[in-house]
Amino acid sequence: MKYVYYGNYAEYFEVARVELFRTLGLSYDEIEKRGIWLPVSEYRIKYLKPALYDQNLEIHTYIKKIPGVKIEFDYEIFNEDKQKITEASTTLFFLDSKTNKVVKCPDYLMKVIEENWKEDISSKK
Repeated sequence: MKYVYYGNYAEYFEVARVELFRTLGLSYDEIEKRGIWLPVSEYRIKYLKPALYDQNLEIHTYIKKIPGVKIEFDYEIFNEDKQKITEASTTLFFLDSKTNKVVKCPDYLMKVIEENWKEDISSKK
């Protein structure tokens, strides 16, 4: 069909989240090594225009609210012509990997977020 399969978008957003944490100076792997998992609890997407195979896409990723027990990410995807083609959001919650219980955002991660806080935190990938 020449169009990117809709199921691929979830993977794009996962990569975008990992890259956002990396730009903040804390890898996703490090967060997991410290005993925190971040499962997705909500996923919303609006396709404005199709992405085409072999097209370079740019994903902008934002954290617009200070996290509590959950962290929300917003995304915008732009095509090679700089047209916004997709808007999406995901909500993840902080889960202690040992107790399997929901916890507040860990202090070390909150510190990194607050040190980088402007109006919102964002990355482009």
